[in-house]
Amino acid sequence: MQHGLDTLHRRRTDLAGGRPFLRGVCVKVTTMTPKKPNSALRKIARVRLSNGMEVTAYIPGVGHNLQEHSIVMLRGGRVKDLPGVRYHIVRGIYDTQGVAGRKRSRSLYGAKKGK
Repeated sequence: MQHGLDTLHRRRTDLAGGRPFLRGVCVKVTTMTPKKPNSALRKIARVRLSNGMEVTAYIPGVGHNLQEHSIVMLRGGRVKDLPGVRYHIVRGIYDTQGVAGRKRSRSLYGAKKGK
């Protein structure tokens, strides 16, 4: 998922222990403003992971149903204009619904095939 830096031994350490995804519980769901020159209200969640860490994750797509105590799955991937946000929430798994009405790139947003 992510790598840290072991400054004493000068090598990268794997923060998730080699796992591509991690489960967590939302502690706080809120919005954040991006760095200059961008302007928006980006949706983020503070998540306590199953390994005990607490991280900030981005909620992709239009609209979401997350609230405090929702169970989510996280994948790696930072958001360039949000400092400190280095994880993405996976849509369509656990308590996170897929994006409604999504026609393209559906697999990224957990959307079912529309009829």
